[in-house]
Amino acid sequence: MSGLRPVWLVLGVASLLALWAGPLPGIARGGSHAAHMILHMGVVAAAIPMIALGLAPALSGGRLAARAPVILAAATMIDLVVVWAWHLPALQTAARANGWILALEQASFALAALFVWLPALAGPALAGALALFFTAMHMTLLGVLIAVSPVLLHGHEGHGAGIWGLDAMQDQELGGIVMLAVSGSVYLLAGLWLAAMGLRPSEART
Repeated sequence: MSGLRPVWLVLGVASLLALWAGPLPGIARGGSHAAHMILHMGVVAAAIPMIALGLAPALSGGRLAARAPVILAAATMIDLVVVWAWHLPALQTAARANGWILALEQASFALAALFVWLPALAGPALAGALALFFTAMHMTLLGVLIAVSPVLLHGHEGHGAGIWGLDAMQDQELGGIVMLAVSGSVYLLAGLWLAAMGLRPSEART
């Protein structure tokens, strides 16, 4: 199939704008780990996949599709570094305290996710499935570590206080649960879908 899928592209861009222009960035800067994680997952597991679905048909069969396995190997490593680095206490605290750093963080999340999703959807299905499975595993692991941590990981002043009725530790636990639940479901289900298509006698994408 050639050309774009305008509906998916519009939905993805609209979702991205709604996430970034809505209340979540302000709540996250106010100290909520859960709000920050909902924002993160909304970008990488909802808005960016829709944008990739809109762009993928125009790229399938071209150079990107032919080089997708190599691109995906690099993309998954870059995504891992970006996601884990921004969740280090120092960088996460900085993103909560400074709007420009938060914007840089969100832009890097979006670009890293697009770098994974686009070749995963435009290239060979099995290569895409492996990339999404790997991403699901490392993001789920990070979510688990955040959820079960016995100490507060991010030292933003006022972290979690009075937000959604949660104390700081409960807010952090909810953030970890959001990450492991969303990444573990969206990336895993998308990977299973690609794997099923790749194992068909004739690979056909709809």
